[in-house]
Amino acid sequence: MVPPLALDIDGTLTTRSDQIDPRVFEVLPAWEAPIVVATGKSFPYPVALCHFLGIPEQVVAENGGVVCADGQVSFQGDRDRAEQAIDAFRDRGGDLGWDAADTTNRWRESELAANVDADEELLRTVAEEFGLEVVDTGYAYHLKTPGVEKGDGLAAVADILGLDAGSFVAIGDSENDVSLFGAAGDSYAVGNADEHAKGAAETVIDGEYFEGTLGVLESLQPAE
Repeated sequence: MVPPLALDIDGTLTTRSDQIDPRVFEVLPAWEAPIVVATGKSFPYPVALCHFLGIPEQVVAENGGVVCADGQVSFQGDRDRAEQAIDAFRDRGGDLGWDAADTTNRWRESELAANVDADEELLRTVAEEFGLEVVDTGYAYHLKTPGVEKGDGLAAVADILGLDAGSFVAIGDSENDVSLFGAAGDSYAVGNADEHAKGAAETVIDGEYFEGTLGVLESLQPAE
């Protein structure tokens, strides 16, 4: 039997050029156990990915701020406070670094994110003043409520599904995957992972991006 999976998206299911690796559409739909997509992206992104993969919408989005499984959705985190902090950030000359459409934040329910080119020092200063924290995923700075984590989201989804979070194998690449690794029973950091993720994972693999993830998935398949 293969184990249930908790999978990050960026840097884990993607190529070096930040595109979803085409092999994802072959491997994940055929996986014979539940899959939870756990990401820092806003809620619509992992839902759309599940839809196009043809797998159940079992999602942890916004670093644990949104949890969805079995037709149930719950929210954690204080977006209003994040908006107040971003207003203060802008008043002091800060720029989130997105275009006018700001599709990175348009559908966020529980946090807000800034481009990695934004003024990190100023963002962290303002976050502290508002009782928030900044998490650097390597793809964006996430301004979020302390204590809202991917690992808690996985535990919530596992409970809805009648599973133990410890039965999951987690694969990721960033600081925001540390709590996910702690909640899962086994964890892997791909070769392109940051030092936080590598330090928290049970195993660090050489393969990078989905190439590395695919190697883990193949190793989890029972021998014929």
